[in-house]
Amino acid sequence: MLAAIFTTLLFALSGLSGRRLANHLSGAQANLLRLILAASILGSYAHLCGFGVSGPAFSWLFVSGCIGFGFGDLALFHAYPRIGTRRTMVLVQCLAAPIAALTEWIWLGTLPSAAQALLGAVILLGVGIALMPGRAEVGCSHGLLVGGLFGTLAALCQAWGAVLSRKGYAVAAAQGFYIGGMGGGVNAAYQRLLGGLVVAAVCVLYLKFGNRRSAAARPADWRLAWPLIIANSLCGPAFGVSCYQWALSGAPTSIVLPIVATTPLVVMPLAHFLEGDKMTARTLLGGILAVGGGVSLALLR
Repeated sequence: MLAAIFTTLLFALSGLSGRRLANHLSGAQANLLRLILAASILGSYAHLCGFGVSGPAFSWLFVSGCIGFGFGDLALFHAYPRIGTRRTMVLVQCLAAPIAALTEWIWLGTLPSAAQALLGAVILLGVGIALMPGRAEVGCSHGLLVGGLFGTLAALCQAWGAVLSRKGYAVAAAQGFYIGGMGGGVNAAYQRLLGGLVVAAVCVLYLKFGNRRSAAARPADWRLAWPLIIANSLCGPAFGVSCYQWALSGAPTSIVLPIVATTPLVVMPLAHFLEGDKMTARTLLGGILAVGGGVSLALLR
């Protein structure tokens, strides 16, 4: 599962850069610009060396991108400034794993074992412990609630986007169209990006023309934003999601997403040293329990 491990590392860096980017641009602006940059990079490879926008899985991957990149990442950028990088990543990555496993079981018939279901519950328990507000955070309960709702929406979108990708791979395989390896992952990520771009562009246009007051609420700081846009685009929708699609092409979501759920374990020390995000014994215990359940779930295979 080398692809899933690469995904974890890249998503951790994407989470940190995304949290900082949310301080300089609105969520809709940041999401659109990083997707445009990533689509330019991946599209160059897809059209020159891959299969571009062809293939029987395109419609599934496109819709997957609308949900995951479009609505999911928009919710993610609204969660970052409210609950922080660590909590956002713990919530999204750890909730997405059991949701995706359950959805894939119901829809595609990939049935998890009793042990996998038990470890999914362990992951959820760890998320609850890590996200439980401490005494010093009682006054911020409104921000925690709204941020938690955005994070939960992002988790749902990531889970369902992953299952739609798995469906697309199954449809392609049934027609003898191979999508695998890093090259296939890059091309699949590009097709997903196109769906995300449509949703992101509509959101930006709405904020610009349909809701001028919201669009003018936060002035953009482009000097500080551009380096973060580039870093977030490369680590997230470009190379991170390419590795993610590579992993999904060869393994079910009940295996891939729990491995990716270890992202918060990487984020925690980085956020502590780079952002001053305190790691209490409770948050550390919850994070270890959640990602430990994810690692154990992966080892069951």
